[in-house]
Amino acid sequence: MKLYTGKGDSGFTTLFGGGRVRKDDPRLRACGTADELNAVIGWAALACAESELIRRLKHVQDDLFRLGAELAAPAAAPGAESDVPRVNAEQIARIESWIDEASETVPEIRAFILPGGSEAACRLHIARTVCRRAERLVVDLVATGGVRGEVLAYLNRLGDLLFAWARRANYLAGVKDEAWTRTTP
Repeated sequence: MKLYTGKGDSGFTTLFGGGRVRKDDPRLRACGTADELNAVIGWAALACAESELIRRLKHVQDDLFRLGAELAAPAAAPGAESDVPRVNAEQIARIESWIDEASETVPEIRAFILPGGSEAACRLHIARTVCRRAERLVVDLVATGGVRGEVLAYLNRLGDLLFAWARRANYLAGVKDEAWTRTTP
């Protein structure tokens, strides 16, 4: 199989199920951002020292492939029967348990936290911001009925999880989270 086909040279691409859309279609923007998020999570994993966190990041990457497949498949819209893998309530619950676990080990938040600290935390914060962009792009797709609400819920929880893991990465590296303090001009 060749990596190139030339079929996208006109600015259109084919979705799962055969429909063709412009490459700037809202569905494709969301799908591309989910793919970007997956790549950034792989990059973040390189800076993590904790093997369990690396394993969990790989698990999230697998989930994001499911999520991307669902975004690229209009036939997987709510109520449609499809063989396309989907994110589900079980995956969302797993993320919630990981958030709770990560939050138990770090000091309580008493202020806004500046993104930064250790290398791993910085990369996880970048992944968090890409996740939030993907979430914003999916909002319209859910509102128009083109994507199930579970996709949006998954991204919402994942953004929280990436924040919790960034804080944990700083904690494990012995780097204190820096609270945002308002400066006067």
